[in-house]
Amino acid sequence: MKPTQQKQFDKASFQDSVKKHLSATYATTIETASERQWYLAMGRALAELTTFDLLATEADERIKKAKSVNYLSLEFLIGRLTGNNLISMGLYEQITEAMAELGHNLTDLLEEERDPSLGNGGLGRLAACFMDSCAAQEYPTVGYGLHYEYGLFKQSFKDGRQQEAPDAWSGVEGYPWEVARPELAQEIGFYGHVEVVSENGKEVRKWVPGMTVKAMPWDLPIVGYESNTVYPLRLWECKAIAPFSLASFNNGDYFEAQHALIDAGNITKVLYPNDNHEKGKTLRLMQQYFHSAASVRDILRRHEAAGYTLASLPKQETIQLNDTHPTIAIPELMRILMDEKGMSWDDAWAISSKTFAYTNHTLLPEALETWPESLIQRLLPRHMEIIFEINHRFLQEVRAMWPGDGEKQAKLSIIQEGFHRMVRMANLCVIGSYAVNGVAALHSQLVKKDLFPEFDAMYPTRLHNVTNGITPRRWLKFCNPGLSALITEKIGNEWPAKLEQLEGIAQFADDAEFQKEYMAVKKQNKQRLADWVSDNMGIELDTNAIFDVQIKRLHEYKRQHLDLLHVLALYHRLLKDPSFDMVPRVVFFAAKAAPGYHLAKEIIFAINKIAEKVNNDPRIGGKLKVVFIPDYRVSMAEIIIPAADVSQQISMAGKEASGTGNMKMALNGALTIGTMDGANVEIREEVGDDNIYIFGLDVDGVKRVKAAGYNPYDYYNADPLLKSSLDLLLGDEFTPGKPGLLRATYDSLLDGGDPYLCLADFASYVEAHEAMDAQYRDQAGWAKKAILNTALVGKFSSDRSIRDYVNNIWKLEAVSR
Repeated sequence: MKPTQQKQFDKASFQDSVKKHLSATYATTIETASERQWYLAMGRALAELTTFDLLATEADERIKKAKSVNYLSLEFLIGRLTGNNLISMGLYEQITEAMAELGHNLTDLLEEERDPSLGNGGLGRLAACFMDSCAAQEYPTVGYGLHYEYGLFKQSFKDGRQQEAPDAWSGVEGYPWEVARPELAQEIGFYGHVEVVSENGKEVRKWVPGMTVKAMPWDLPIVGYESNTVYPLRLWECKAIAPFSLASFNNGDYFEAQHALIDAGNITKVLYPNDNHEKGKTLRLMQQYFHSAASVRDILRRHEAAGYTLASLPKQETIQLNDTHPTIAIPELMRILMDEKGMSWDDAWAISSKTFAYTNHTLLPEALETWPESLIQRLLPRHMEIIFEINHRFLQEVRAMWPGDGEKQAKLSIIQEGFHRMVRMANLCVIGSYAVNGVAALHSQLVKKDLFPEFDAMYPTRLHNVTNGITPRRWLKFCNPGLSALITEKIGNEWPAKLEQLEGIAQFADDAEFQKEYMAVKKQNKQRLADWVSDNMGIELDTNAIFDVQIKRLHEYKRQHLDLLHVLALYHRLLKDPSFDMVPRVVFFAAKAAPGYHLAKEIIFAINKIAEKVNNDPRIGGKLKVVFIPDYRVSMAEIIIPAADVSQQISMAGKEASGTGNMKMALNGALTIGTMDGANVEIREEVGDDNIYIFGLDVDGVKRVKAAGYNPYDYYNADPLLKSSLDLLLGDEFTPGKPGLLRATYDSLLDGGDPYLCLADFASYVEAHEAMDAQYRDQAGWAKKAILNTALVGKFSSDRSIRDYVNNIWKLEAVSR
């Protein structure tokens, strides 16, 4: 272990600091403080340690001289920081003891922390894992995100329907781990016009914004595992520059007095506003530009403060764009270099095009961002000029490569022609970056073959693969202490930083004693989840049942409705087929549907109504339970994932870029039932065919079925079990006295054309589940497969992902502190 705070920890001083924060920060006393106030005071005391190291890391001359990566993401789903930071700091046991002496249980205090709600799902969670792995391996990094006042939303259910409430994640007291950095604030403009001015005898274009706001940075500490390195996750909050007009107030116009404050505050008010209307679209683009502009300015500030020339920017900094959301950073850097720093186009482009790298996260055409040209023109007039110029020069390259091919020009152009001309952000990213990567081997191959084949032909060395990963510190050591202790007992304690060492437990896969210990840990984790469900939902669960889990964003391509169909099939068979025998099963769902996504919300409603009936039907003898856990978030995943027996990864092949829930559950000893999609392909390669349950059409099979003219009615009419299961949605079986309430899901799968081929994959899916059911009856055989899943997925550490970025794209050197 490197020298850490652990060596310097002074228990008495820490306890004094906690008590000081109770009185000085939270105005309470030891006798009257609530559990939440104790948590907040403890958090502040710990944050003092990390802030000291954050500033020391920032000031380290070796880090200033080293090349850094700047990770730009509009989402960072970091989860609760306290427990994870204690593990990285090597202080978990000491703080447990220190707080116990003050009369408090650390586990209970950790429950007081609300997850910082700064992301939607996988994209934001990946960004969090990557920050953790950069810090763990000490590659100089700054993360840049937005300080949303309200997170995605708090989800609850009312009569089975999703309800959305604001998620004020930092609470009225603020978040103990964040530290304000007002000295690093930036001014950001919007709207306005472009003027031509004369400078040094030449005409230059200048943007004159019509509205200016302040970007106020808050730093969250990303603590290196067992080191003194702490990197910042810098989150920008939007503030008005002149927030209050005293003159207007004194004249009685109270609203006008606060007008600037209200306008500015909206920009970082809510994570991803519902953008299915024009105002929402404007606000979303304002968020993207505000984030990108503040981050680019901060990067240039650091670069110049370290004494470097602008020409050396690509040697010292990489700006990694996590998806297309920060794309506007490309024309922003060009604007600054030309308009503010006086560079020529060629000199500015030579710098900019070697500084940006772009991660593509989707093959769904509708998810590739486009913006109305008119909106960018109005909000960011100078940027639109620069985008036109980038496109003009790029299309000259296209014409040189494919002379006279108008189709190629139309397809590759940043500007998509049509009634409303649109700006294609993914095309701008590929053109303006020196490296583009997909996030799983299959995904990257499809990016080259199907999504960007012409770009691959033009820039044959630009497209890479970096398979995603997860941090083993949070997703095994912290969330599954029982299994972590068992692994450490067998192979030592280095594995959280060297996950490939887990292969060492494969030798115990056939060991009856180890199997027993391993399954005992799984049983404890199932009990913990069952207790949570009992306490919070009033549903009693049998921990001898198979815990069958699907947790991810609610989207048709992820096919929660295929899982629902399987539940209906089991229910139908239990009721109608006396010879049908199944191991008791609990099917878990946890997912949020975007507020404007009607069908996704209908699928949630259908699952909840089915659960109500199934869970209370005495005819099936408790053989089947369905649990839809509300308000899915990182801290909930930390309870569900260690308890999973079965991991559902059932997206239609060719649609999921990677997935990381598949990695988390396999690492914690769940067996995957999945399609040949995303990282499932590579998980299969690692764990072997015998230890994963693959079903359904592969990418080529999907193409063949669609090309032949897919008709879901063919499958519906040919498969009696499928027909009987689907037909259960039509009557009032689950909505007594109100037939047809669940019709939306039924219609989407038949008259809606079943775009994600649920019915085509249904029979194969049922077979795979039957094979799992049979295997679960042989507990020794199941334990062996589960152990091998844990042992053989070391590749999927985000530490390895980051090393791939470092070696192939970023070219960084670690700086050990």
